[in-house]
Amino acid sequence: MADNNNQQIAVIGAGIIGICSALQLQRAGFTVTLYDEQGLAQGCSKGNAGHFATEQIFPLAHPSLFKKLPAMLFDPLGALRIDWRYAVKVAPWFWKFIRNMPTIKYHAHTEALKALNEQSLAAYERLLKEYKLSHLISKKGSLLTFESTPVAEIENTLKTYQHQGIKVRLLNRDQIQALEPSLSSAIKYALLFEEVAHSVDPHLFCIHLAEQFNKLGGQFCQQKVTEVKQDNNNYQIITEQNIYIANKVVIAAGAWSNALLKPLGYHTPLDTERGYHCMADINHGLSRPVASAERSFIMTPMNHGLRIAGTVEFAGLNKKMNNKRALALLPHARALLDESHQPITAASTWMGYRPSLPDSLPVIGRAPKHHNLYFAFGHQHLGLTQGAVTAELITALCLNHTPNINIQPYCISRFSTQLACSEARPHPQ
Repeated sequence: MADNNNQQIAVIGAGIIGICSALQLQRAGFTVTLYDEQGLAQGCSKGNAGHFATEQIFPLAHPSLFKKLPAMLFDPLGALRIDWRYAVKVAPWFWKFIRNMPTIKYHAHTEALKALNEQSLAAYERLLKEYKLSHLISKKGSLLTFESTPVAEIENTLKTYQHQGIKVRLLNRDQIQALEPSLSSAIKYALLFEEVAHSVDPHLFCIHLAEQFNKLGGQFCQQKVTEVKQDNNNYQIITEQNIYIANKVVIAAGAWSNALLKPLGYHTPLDTERGYHCMADINHGLSRPVASAERSFIMTPMNHGLRIAGTVEFAGLNKKMNNKRALALLPHARALLDESHQPITAASTWMGYRPSLPDSLPVIGRAPKHHNLYFAFGHQHLGLTQGAVTAELITALCLNHTPNINIQPYCISRFSTQLACSEARPHPQ
């Protein structure tokens, strides 16, 4: 462990990205303070689907989405909704989203997502093994189900994943029933992703990691950071109560990161996809996450029932939760599960803010205009998946080591021609 105890690092944002980063930095010998006004893992890190989705390497900006958009947008409870009062504000985001659809960009972004995801589980395994917490991840794979999609189309999807080196195989109805007997016989086919994992309690998962951070001497400050201001070679961390001093700063504030970036002169097209879930307190019988290709939702078995998650809503950070969107997930779960033994009802509902950028890539790296300022936000649907690998990259940068992934695709400079990304490429393996 390096002797960096004289270096004070502030990590702003205590979601899974911030917690993993704070823990890794504390392990590296830095003195770390983690800031979040809401507490530990109170946003998407608490309410996500619990799916370590390493198979999801394809950007959302794909031309095929054009065919689906009209039906999605005109269904108020469909998989995608844009609040009409927010439409003008989010229009520039969607324009940039469309501009990321061309083949060259799509392939480049696929490779960038793949680079992170193929190391994600290994990064967690290294971290959890250190603290004898490997049991917190269940490695039983996941299913992507199909009820009406033609088998030829499913086989094309299978080949697309296999071409990227993802371990997946096609199951028929009988094989699905043998694997997950509680699923409905209406499911004709499924893709089994064999190297995928899930958490049976994402919030508790984060809390266990935060406890290790605390045991190593890390500090948590439950205050709202209103500004980060450069002060000679250091930084002022300005909260609503106090001003703290740090030598280095990591901004991992998720959907709220832009408010801290703008005073520093950085601008990103960051917006929020409001995601919903409902918990069903039932004996569901599932042993792995089950997603639906046609219904655009996922069910994950958890300690306290079944988490039914999905939907994308663009309505900003201030509009109240639309509980109808959470409850609209229930009919989909009923369609995929055999309800002969116990009806599926919602025990609770939730809404959280996914920090999303139009190219489906996070921002990870050094600040081009500031020394000792680092960014780790915008992980969209993959925050839980990419938490540990992001932390390893940020820690390498803080130690002035070369990361083991080329992180240039994630640099904030991609949003401005006036910024230059100085990230070094990794050493050859």
